[in-house]
Amino acid sequence: MIDLEDLRSFVEVVESGGLNRAAARLGISKSILSRRITRLEADLGTRLLSRSTRGISPTEAGIEFKARCDRILAELEVARDVVAEQGRSVRGRLRLSAPLSFGVRHLTPVLTELVRLHPGLELEVSYTDRLADLTGERFDAAVRIGSLRDSSLVARRIAPVRSVLVASPDYLARHGWPNSPQDVAAHECLIYTGRLVPEWQFQSGKRLISIRPEGRLRSDSGEAILQWAIAGYGIADAPSFLAADAIESGALVPLLLDYPMPEYGIYVVRPPGSYVPGKVRVLIDMLVDRFGGTPEWDRCLMKTK
Repeated sequence: MIDLEDLRSFVEVVESGGLNRAAARLGISKSILSRRITRLEADLGTRLLSRSTRGISPTEAGIEFKARCDRILAELEVARDVVAEQGRSVRGRLRLSAPLSFGVRHLTPVLTELVRLHPGLELEVSYTDRLADLTGERFDAAVRIGSLRDSSLVARRIAPVRSVLVASPDYLARHGWPNSPQDVAAHECLIYTGRLVPEWQFQSGKRLISIRPEGRLRSDSGEAILQWAIAGYGIADAPSFLAADAIESGALVPLLLDYPMPEYGIYVVRPPGSYVPGKVRVLIDMLVDRFGGTPEWDRCLMKTK
């Protein structure tokens, strides 16, 4: 009789592309994983994996078997969620991808509360600014910031993201305050290279003003940009969730609030399908509850107006 753990192991080997990576993701030794695959192939009477010096890949039978395993394991997950909901508990492992700075600062405390409320929930979080492939990497959900690209993923907006220009009091004392977006072009700017649009944009009534910032300090890390701004090296365009503490403490001063920058969103995205697993639903509900409306990090902007 085929064991469910053998099915999971086989699926992991195919998706990971090798025994070493699959064993690490499953938290078992390579020898145990190898025995499971051998046992599964013996039970089925056919080879599922082709082994060569270039690695491991599924045979034709393995490709077909993998597709059916995916459906079996997905149905099992649904069945487990349905039963768990009757007992008002959420169980299983939630694999989540989240952006680095926002995730560490704001998401981690919420996730800590989530696992406290649901003792049967396991959590595996990848904090990275890389755009993860939810289906290929088997993530249950991801938190993403910005404008979402067209895709088959299902998205739920949970909070706004407002960017603001900031500079230290020391920098402003030495170089003066910009009174308009055009003035910013003459200043030393700290440039975040992770932006899809290189220009800084400002709303002036119904008109959109764009400037191209120039400066000698650039980084793909929002945290690095923030630290340079606090140290007085220039003007930065920072999301309020990152700059709020520094604004509250007086280490940074918000600029040009009468010329708001375009607003984006924080989203939870999940793989396509009408069924929402209980573990993903409780995550979404908690994030909407904590971050919906006017997020706490935006209050610093309201106070300064």
